[in-house]
Amino acid sequence: MNPYIAEIIGTGLLLLLGSGVVANVVLPQTKGNNSGWLVITTAWALAVFVGVVVAGPYSGAHLNPAVTIGLALAGKFEWGMVPGYIGAQVVGASLGAFLSYIVHIDHFKVTQDPGEIAAPFGTSPAIRNLKNNFISEVIGTFVLIFVILYITGAKIEDSNQTPIGLGSVGALPVAFLVWVIGMALGGTTGYAINPARDLGPRIVHQLLPISGKGSSDWAYAWIPILGPIAGAALAAGLYFLVGS
Repeated sequence: MNPYIAEIIGTGLLLLLGSGVVANVVLPQTKGNNSGWLVITTAWALAVFVGVVVAGPYSGAHLNPAVTIGLALAGKFEWGMVPGYIGAQVVGASLGAFLSYIVHIDHFKVTQDPGEIAAPFGTSPAIRNLKNNFISEVIGTFVLIFVILYITGAKIEDSNQTPIGLGSVGALPVAFLVWVIGMALGGTTGYAINPARDLGPRIVHQLLPISGKGSSDWAYAWIPILGPIAGAALAAGLYFLVGS
């Protein structure tokens, strides 16, 4: 499978399941309504597991621009492949969120709260304080990338080698990593820790003709984009500073 197609499919599965669990927990009249944060964080971790299992052998299963950028900054991924990977991740995230919407379309129709309608698409802070929200995303992503850099042993040696990423970490360890980040650090902002995970679905929310959906909150959207990128850069910098 082409690595860019693998990134689309892997990220699509990630968002289909991740956006799906938020819809199941938040939207009214679902079987999982109001089942809580533990369900959401567990399902997001397992969604990463699914995406990594499928995409790992073909693309390294980055599934996240912060992972792609962090690995490139650390010298573990070719910069020439970065734009294509990021584009594929945003496309995949958009498709996954749209498919989740189709599954839950009847529940969106009976939802009157714009915040509940928006929740399965993009992240939002529990307490809106842009400075602290940004710091939360930086720290959460820093942990993600810094740990990945230490538990991925492979390096690109030639153009025929599969690019490294979450796939070389192993699907189960990275699922546990995402799970603990969500449980420990995710309650402030919903832990995007992934620009594609937020941007693609937020675009879908903007475009879909959902009655009473309200704003897509573009004034906040820069935080789940720039925060994870900054966190990835800091992780790569510390990795170089303390040694691999």
